[in-house]
Amino acid sequence: MRIATFNILSGRSPTDDRVDEDRFRAAIRVLDADLLGLQEVDRFQPRSQHADLTALAAEAMGASHHLFVAALSGTPGAAWSAATGAEAPGSPAYGIALLSRYDVLGWRVVRLPGAPGRVPHRFDGRRLPTWVRDEPRVALSARVDGPDGRLDVVTTHLSFLRPWNSRQLRRLMAALPPAGSHPTVLVGDLNMGPRSAHRLTGMRPLASGPTFPASKPRLQIDHILASGTVGPARGHVVALPVSDHHALVAEL
Repeated sequence: MRIATFNILSGRSPTDDRVDEDRFRAAIRVLDADLLGLQEVDRFQPRSQHADLTALAAEAMGASHHLFVAALSGTPGAAWSAATGAEAPGSPAYGIALLSRYDVLGWRVVRLPGAPGRVPHRFDGRRLPTWVRDEPRVALSARVDGPDGRLDVVTTHLSFLRPWNSRQLRRLMAALPPAGSHPTVLVGDLNMGPRSAHRLTGMRPLASGPTFPASKPRLQIDHILASGTVGPARGHVVALPVSDHHALVAEL
């Protein structure tokens, strides 16, 4: 079984800031994942040629089960609002997706509110903080009928604001089934390092390595974590011609 997580930057390549559907499909094929969590996923957005990136990825990897869940409804950077799940099917949205070559027996969505109001944040390379508006986040859990039985797979993309991402991760962990009930794998861009991810989840890493920024990776903010009888695994980082992140892969 191969599990992967990939923050796809809306399918864009940093070299030309453009979404090329063939290039995106090729990147997903390289991962050859049986279970794949995607973050920063566009659906029907102008910047990605109104494509359904989840559907493109599912076709490329041969995923019989897949689901996109919006965190934002509307167009990021313009007019948007927190998604509720009641949006019109053809409306533009931005969020996360989970794709599986195995049967999915059930899905669950956990909404993770962003920081209220505008908050100060100091970006890398800037001396003074900037007041920013945080975005709501979301997590998606799938009950997968894997080759060794039930496996709960969860993907999310947490806030880049600290300590708000820690609060979101604690809220997500509290919403998951109790530890030990079923093997669980958590994948995604947690916007925190390995120590914090382990401390807040109690889960062990199945893969490690710097994933961001793609040009000169020095941070691991993307994770594949597990609890229960999952593993052992061989993990590695995969550089692809899409996104400002590298993908992270674990082979069990």
